[in-house]
Amino acid sequence: MRVEHHEQFGKIIPPERIDLNSVEEFKEALRLLYEQGYSSILVDCTDLALIDSAGLGSLVMFQKKLKERGGKLKMINVSHRYIKHLFEMFELNRIIEIEII
Repeated sequence: MRVEHHEQFGKIIPPERIDLNSVEEFKEALRLLYEQGYSSILVDCTDLALIDSAGLGSLVMFQKKLKERGGKLKMINVSHRYIKHLFEMFELNRIIEIEII
């Protein structure tokens, strides 16, 4: 899990999977960026092929927190078919902005 700090946003680059084994590290990365004052957080999904319910819950929770701050969470470089389908099936694309490539 990589975290990048930019002037206008924080960026998280997760590994191939966000699941029970990695969700705590993912939540910690989101929490740290939030506590550092970022209103916009990008999650670069270039390598992401799987996300479980705990990972989805983390995304929704932090989107809510960021929205209260006037910001947003955005998923970028979503290319894996499974991730696209998951967001459409649960209509998460109505809550979290998604950039599909």
